Amino acid sequence: MGSLLFSPLTLRGLTIPNRAVVPPLCQYSAQEGMANDWHMVQLGRFAVGGFGLVFSEVVSVLREGRITHGDLGLWSDDHVAPLKRIADFIKAQGAVPGVQLGHAGRKGSMQRPWEGNGPLGPDQFAKGETTWDIVSAVAKPIAEGHLTPAALDAGGMARIRDAFADAAKRARAAGFEAVEVHCAHGYLLHQFLSPLSNTRNDGFGGDLAGRMRFPLEVIRAVREAWPENLPVFVRISAVDGLDGGWTMEDSLAFARAMRPLGVDVVDCSSGGIGGSATGSKRVPRGYGFQVPYAAQIRREAGIASMAVGLIIGPHQAEAALDSGEADLIAIGREAMNNPNWALMARAMLEPGTTEEVFACWPPQHGWWMEKRAAVMQSLGAPPA
Repeated sequence: MGSLLFSPLTLRGLTIPNRAVVPPLCQYSAQEGMANDWHMVQLGRFAVGGFGLVFSEVVSVLREGRITHGDLGLWSDDHVAPLKRIADFIKAQGAVPGVQLGHAGRKGSMQRPWEGNGPLGPDQFAKGETTWDIVSAVAKPIAEGHLTPAALDAGGMARIRDAFADAAKRARAAGFEAVEVHCAHGYLLHQFLSPLSNTRNDGFGGDLAGRMRFPLEVIRAVREAWPENLPVFVRISAVDGLDGGWTMEDSLAFARAMRPLGVDVVDCSSGGIGGSATGSKRVPRGYGFQVPYAAQIRREAGIASMAVGLIIGPHQAEAALDSGEADLIAIGREAMNNPNWALMARAMLEPGTTEEVFACWPPQHGWWMEKRAAVMQSLGAPPA
């Protein structure tokens, strides 16, 4: 009997060959938003490694919507061709190419994480990397010493909404088959959702309905710009993990509001509204710590979900699917640690003869590995 992790999933007119997904993993290595060989290798190795769906890192819909000078972009037609090369390669390996669209909001014009993850400073200025104007729901910086954003007015919101739709059209021209709207980790759309960052007193703030209004307008615009037969994902921070912040009940309401707009999958992460999502200490971390968010969204909002967050082992991933906690499993940093995670997971969950195991690998690798396995079997346990 086959595993659930390596069973196909059909969303609208798209069949994903298995449930193992590489989520967006920012590399901060573009120049003026252009994809390059680093992105080709970074994403291509996951497709070679057997994952069913491979997402790009977040792609900025506007130049000023970048987090750093190294972000990918889709704010112009010039960005399409370099990304198409990557999407075409992913698809040629039998995987589905996906793209995440986003806008940094007040978390824009920042250093790359390995440079300090703070405001741009002398080291960046020496490289010619200057600051740019940033925007948010209100004119409140993320922290002391950071740039103060301008509060968006109706015209600014309309421009960003249209930029998301235009970027979705460019993403399809580049060959991507799944699109994800980034509403998590403290970036612009999350800034509108959270009561900690949105203290507006107009129709785009205040109560939950007001705070959800602009993100839902963006999601609707992307859904209308994206082909009807292809799926739309939305990534959320299920909880802020801070007093007075966004809660799981809010996420359930948001998911229920997304569903009639044509959203197909809710990608359930957490944190980030007050700083780095990966560095938050207010959301307790353990193996699979965000799986319960995906389970609750799936169960109570009646929409497919994707689980992510310290999912390390194949049996752990299989158990989340088997128990009905999620429909897809995202493997992020563990995939960076082992790009062949999906191929190795399949061998563990669906053991067979050496020939059967390596028949699932790309032939350029599989024939080598099959011969190696036969030799290793004859030699016994390898040396430590």
